Amino acid sequence: MNIDPTTLSGRDAYDLMVSCVVPRPIGWVSTVDADGIPNLAPFSFFGGVSTDPMTVMLSVGRRKGSEKDTAANLLATREAVIHIPTRATESAMVKTAADAESHVDEFELAGLTALPSLKVRPPHVGEAAIAMEAVLRHHMEVGNTPVDLFLLEIVHLHLLDEILTDGKPDPTKMHVVGRLGGSDYCDSSTPHQIEWPG
Repeated sequence: MNIDPTTLSGRDAYDLMVSCVVPRPIGWVSTVDADGIPNLAPFSFFGGVSTDPMTVMLSVGRRKGSEKDTAANLLATREAVIHIPTRATESAMVKTAADAESHVDEFELAGLTALPSLKVRPPHVGEAAIAMEAVLRHHMEVGNTPVDLFLLEIVHLHLLDEILTDGKPDPTKMHVVGRLGGSDYCDSSTPHQIEWPG
């Protein structure tokens, strides 16, 4: 099969993209608006960019041409906390994907503990295995829709002790959740090793 993506509808292009680029890590992002009202939402167009400084990429689509709360909050306050969802938190993570009004507190909606962060204003999820406090360094609009693309610098990390092996997060202990196409997910419970050439 050969496909020219320019011939696809927006929905068909999305469905094809999210079925090809798998598994996708999920950035579960907490922000606050200018009045300090918290927001929490997951995004699977997310990934690492740099380690010096530690930087991640977050792509936030728009809803009917308007910025989602996460994008609007990032542009207003320039701060966020990015969590890595696991099997233990996946149900709560999916609840926070609901199209809720901007005044709704998704921490409360999903029954999650909002803990104060150390270097940024948004709270972090107490139940999360990994929470990375971040500040906005770059923003750009990408594509025809467009989407909001953010580069976020990690300024502090919270790691649960029970998911560590030799001081680093262990995917087999975490059961990190990745996004596949549609409503399908996977987890990191059964990794395998391939030695890199020396």
